[in-house]
Amino acid sequence: MTRPDPAILDALEHMLDAQCDAEVLRAADGSWAAELWQHLNDAGVPRTWIPETQGGAGASWFDGLGVCRVAARYAAPVPLAETLLAAHVLHANDVTVPAGVLNVVCPQAYDSLRCDRQGRLHGELNRVAYGRVLDGLVVVFDDHEETRLAVLPGEVLGVTEAENLAGEPADQVFLSEVLPSAMVAVPADTCEFVKRVGATLRCQQMAGALEHLLSRSIAYASTREQFGRPVAKFQAVQHNLADLAGEVSASCAAANAAGSSIARCGVLSDQAFVAVASAKIRSGQAASNGASIAHQVHGAMGFAREYPLHHYSRRLWVWRDDFGAETEWAETLGQFVAQQGADALWPTLTAI
Repeated sequence: MTRPDPAILDALEHMLDAQCDAEVLRAADGSWAAELWQHLNDAGVPRTWIPETQGGAGASWFDGLGVCRVAARYAAPVPLAETLLAAHVLHANDVTVPAGVLNVVCPQAYDSLRCDRQGRLHGELNRVAYGRVLDGLVVVFDDHEETRLAVLPGEVLGVTEAENLAGEPADQVFLSEVLPSAMVAVPADTCEFVKRVGATLRCQQMAGALEHLLSRSIAYASTREQFGRPVAKFQAVQHNLADLAGEVSASCAAANAAGSSIARCGVLSDQAFVAVASAKIRSGQAASNGASIAHQVHGAMGFAREYPLHHYSRRLWVWRDDFGAETEWAETLGQFVAQQGADALWPTLTAI
């Protein structure tokens, strides 16, 4: 994987060291870390992928991936990945990127959405991350025989507040005669574009959170004593830490492969699909196994709400399901391989 710019990541780490401590994480459960977001926004982090000529940072694809991983290492309770993704989708379709907190959704089976003849939107969207604080919501939907992208100002959204497993806002958004600030026709595969890039960002976030779990677990096991010696000296704990290190390595490798494949072959290429699907499957498995191991190493302490471990494990459990759980990706990957035929499998794998 081509590396992100170390200067960008170092600056972000210094900012999060100062602004994202345990007190901020506890206070942000079910609420909005406005001060943290303001610092990130002032530094241009949410607009990493937007060209400088349009008010963005003009950074590379890999810089954006690295930013998401670093933020996940700190469990930053803000919709950074969501805003990056929404801005990326808008820019890719030549739509002006509004300022502020953004998200992009493609309506699912549990949502309802229709567009009337005047171009006004009606319906209900569920589980919209940070819906209550959005400055803009990007909706990609099918309207008769074409796919459209609409930008909805945050102030016109009706919101019923809800939370996900991590305690982050995952709200119901209601639309009643909402007139978009912009609406354009887009390629029919735009939702697939959103899903693949979104899954890639979630893989980076899972890798970052798992890296933190490993370092925290090693530090805890090295200082926590039982029977007169650190628990890290016990063979069973050493095996657990080794297993956790393996899960972290697998998650990082898979996430990096997905990012590199998209950069080299394009988001909608077959090679990118195989890489992203494989990464989401393996990262989801690593999230489940890694969180379990970390809690085992910490024992009862890991389940205390005052201890920060759960800020990472709960986010891992949410991220593994976002943009398709590993079971969904495994099914579509299996179907793709079967349709391609045995002779096409090896060339596809070697091209990743």
